[in-house]
Amino acid sequence: MSRIHLDFRVPDLLPARLPVVPLRRGVLLPGTIQRFGVGRKLSSSALDTAPDGLLLVAVQREPVAEPMPSDLLPVATLAKIVERKDGGVVLQGLGRVRLTGFPASRPTLEASFERLEDLWPDTPETAALARSVKEAVGETASTAGLPEGIVKGILRLPVPLLIDAAASRIEAAPAWKRQFLQTSDLTTRSELLLARLEEFRTVLEAQKSIRERVQKSTKGMQKEHVLRQQLKAIQDELGQGDDASDLDRLRERLAATALPEEVRDTVDRELRRLDRIQSGSPERAVAVDWLEWVADMPWGTHSAVEVDLDVLEEALDNSHHGLEDVKRQVVEHLAVRKLSGRGRADVLLLVGPPGVGKTSIGQAIADATGRKLVRVALGGVRDEATLRGHRRTYIGARPGRLVEGLRRAGTHDPVILLDEIDKLGRGMQGDPGAALLEILDPEQNHAFTDHYLDVPFDLSRALFVATANDLSSIPGPLRDRLEILHIDGYSPDEKAVIAREHLLDRLVENAGLAPEDVELTDAALAGAIAGWTREAGVRQLQRVLGRIYRAAAVKKARGGLEEPLVVDAPDLETYLKRRRVKERQHALPDQAGFATGLAWTPTGGSVLTIEASDMPGSGRLVLTGQLGDVMKESARAALTWVLSNHESLGIDEGRLDGRDVHVHVPAGAVPKDGPSAGVTMVTALTSRLSGRPVRHDVAMTGEVSLGGRVMPVGGIKAKVLAAHRQGMTTIILPKDNERDLEDLPEAVRNQLTFVAAEHVSQVLEVALAGEEPLRQSA
Repeated sequence: MSRIHLDFRVPDLLPARLPVVPLRRGVLLPGTIQRFGVGRKLSSSALDTAPDGLLLVAVQREPVAEPMPSDLLPVATLAKIVERKDGGVVLQGLGRVRLTGFPASRPTLEASFERLEDLWPDTPETAALARSVKEAVGETASTAGLPEGIVKGILRLPVPLLIDAAASRIEAAPAWKRQFLQTSDLTTRSELLLARLEEFRTVLEAQKSIRERVQKSTKGMQKEHVLRQQLKAIQDELGQGDDASDLDRLRERLAATALPEEVRDTVDRELRRLDRIQSGSPERAVAVDWLEWVADMPWGTHSAVEVDLDVLEEALDNSHHGLEDVKRQVVEHLAVRKLSGRGRADVLLLVGPPGVGKTSIGQAIADATGRKLVRVALGGVRDEATLRGHRRTYIGARPGRLVEGLRRAGTHDPVILLDEIDKLGRGMQGDPGAALLEILDPEQNHAFTDHYLDVPFDLSRALFVATANDLSSIPGPLRDRLEILHIDGYSPDEKAVIAREHLLDRLVENAGLAPEDVELTDAALAGAIAGWTREAGVRQLQRVLGRIYRAAAVKKARGGLEEPLVVDAPDLETYLKRRRVKERQHALPDQAGFATGLAWTPTGGSVLTIEASDMPGSGRLVLTGQLGDVMKESARAALTWVLSNHESLGIDEGRLDGRDVHVHVPAGAVPKDGPSAGVTMVTALTSRLSGRPVRHDVAMTGEVSLGGRVMPVGGIKAKVLAAHRQGMTTIILPKDNERDLEDLPEAVRNQLTFVAAEHVSQVLEVALAGEEPLRQSA
């Protein structure tokens, strides 16, 4: 039972953020003192770190054991610790606050907040309302038989605290008290309290009347009991007993749900039709199932807190290293959402190779904004009904994944993560990509209609984030609705920082170790990155380092880890076996006919070698290596330019008389296509036919025209990072792509030499070694 305390003054200066104690059950209202049991580590940590005993007491939406920020209601209570002992704590409610962000969630849940002031203007209307509240409190207390001293103590409080104190004393359902706490307007709270006091007095009077009737009509009650038993037996024989009670509960749920007017009309019509259907009919089960889905949908329920952009930036910085452009655009996107009211900003599409953190950025956005996360995996989806559901006329029909996710989330404004949107298929059942056109269009999704529900549902308040590896696989109309953010991968230095800040702590926890059990040196970490991984992301790096920590776990489980396991670079092969990635040999001689090109793939950039040779024949051009049509045309254009400029290149006029030219791109099992290998083919052909070797430390990319112009290509950042991983020192790229170098990490730019070429002659001047052609055999 709560106690009344007369000193509820709020300190003048409050910290910008405070630890949060989440309540699974119960509510702490301002103006009261209550005792709570403390059993969870999250709550104990908040109590331990409360500055000057001040903290925030928030109420959970559901009684989950490990609450996340999205599990908390937006309005909380500013409280002060009065006493703490015997596994419990006594807290004093001081005032209401609105949670604006969550800069930290573990080990202590912390939140930024803003005060909600209780304004009570001195007007005749408010004076009358205050008098009504005091009279109602006094009458209800008298009817309930509360001690006179407690009643006088409540009535002496200021009006705002009096209202909260009375609400905490009155018997009410937990949902009502949660609603009362979330109501920030003082006049509305007063009206809620008056209505509840009236209901409570009515219940007390009804209880008194019932007791009197029971005492006078025992015999009548016995008769009624017999009749009810007979009625129940009849209903059971007809199979209507449990069904009737379940349907009544369903009606109550639908009546209590804030349905839109159009949906309410459809539900009422379905309920009337249900009354005409016999209980054993299959159609009845279909109708009841549909009504339950409608009742379960989060109509008007939201979870997002007011977006604090500084807190959002801090949360993204804590969860993701680097990616400054991506994080900046995410913050800009949410700022538009905040100002527009109904969220008319574009849908974010994060494009990049696997393992660079696309999905985790979606989770970080959800945590920072206090929203639920709904993940919809689209890889391999070939049926439109997977997204939009099946119509109720089909046996076993169900809603689509979006509606199912919204029901699980329990809110209509979650972060909806459309994962692997580029992996959508297309089958006989329709095009799921076309269904996404309506879902992702802010001009249409405010009335999204699932085929199963067949009533409009507002998706405009949801925040959509999509991920993809290959942008070219997304249809043009769908891509037009997306704000595209590229995540091209990480340099080795960035991978090392990510491992230190994020991966190692996760590996320690997964292996059941303590942080001090394993000491991984910087040299060992750099060696693992260079020798056992060659990827754009960090997923393979996490698996490689996991083997070291699992080896330490085995030692510790056997009792052999008495001192920390120190892993240095020479120890890597002990735990990881032989190197998976061959170290590049910088001392290799320059070779004629071998040029290094750069390619882009959905899994990141890659380095490929193009080989050129000639042999006796009839003047044919032979192309091998599973090349696509565009790449074959690039090879023909390259050979044409080389032969038309043979004099300036130092190639004999009759060099290819009676000979075939063979161009091969190794890794023949992998399909290859695209125009960006044009300059590499020109270089390889010129080198072979002139005898001048190609520098082994030079990599290049760019399309070549018949006139020798070097034209721009895409994927520059991913390609340069791949070259950097391979140990290249000089990169040749088109002049028009020079601006793309700004996207590279500064450390990578400083370690490489870049040559921006407008004509292929500039490429050859840098790439070919030696002044005179070398003699070579036929």
